[in-house]
Amino acid sequence: MPGDPTMKHLAYHDADRVTVAMDVDYPDGASTGWHAHPRAQLLHAIEGVMTVRSEAGTWVVPPSRALWLVAGMKHEVRMSGAVKIRTVFIDATALDHLPKQSRVVSVSPLLRELIVAAVRIPLDYPGYCRDARLMRLLIDEIREADVLPLHLPSPRELRVRRICEGLLADPASSSTAEQWGRQLGVTARTVHRLFVRETGMTFAQWRDQARLLIALQRLAQAERVIDVAFDCGYASQSAFTAMFRRHFGKPPSEFYR
Repeated sequence: MPGDPTMKHLAYHDADRVTVAMDVDYPDGASTGWHAHPRAQLLHAIEGVMTVRSEAGTWVVPPSRALWLVAGMKHEVRMSGAVKIRTVFIDATALDHLPKQSRVVSVSPLLRELIVAAVRIPLDYPGYCRDARLMRLLIDEIREADVLPLHLPSPRELRVRRICEGLLADPASSSTAEQWGRQLGVTARTVHRLFVRETGMTFAQWRDQARLLIALQRLAQAERVIDVAFDCGYASQSAFTAMFRRHFGKPPSEFYR
């Protein structure tokens, strides 16, 4: 993060107001390093793509989405493309009906404009004024935001972790659960059972999700759709486009426009 991120965040962590917001821009490839915040955080990029890692897993957060991070969660943010972050810090202990788990949420046009406007509000805004009303409306919009499936759970079990690392290193791999099981000295049934227990997903579901999130990262780098499709294990560009449209309602060529 440009400057001293620790010092910059401290003012927002210690603010008297329940809800405050800040902005910061990053170059392509930058990383925040591992850190945590005492407040809950809504992390939104108006440009670029964020990949956020935590012990609970990985989230990919493109524009028109945001990541809700619960207070105290240790995480790292990596940037794909030049990224302009607008983030809201919230003392969730002072408010009801906010998410209890970290998640990617949709950002409506109204929520986006509220986030952008909140960044311009000073930390010491009066409690009963237009700025305070705007912040309350922002909270209401966060409560109503739809949850999106852009999370890749991280397993703790060593054998499952080894498989996941292999799938991430080579998303085009067609190795089956049975083939992975032979490498690890277990049956395919055991592989499937461990995946569901560790990640809440089947082996195939986890692999498909990993491919999707890797594709999002690469598309943010303006790579050709056909190259991303083949490198992520799809038989054709049309098969990749059909999957992408099912998830996001638009083809990959239009996603970042």
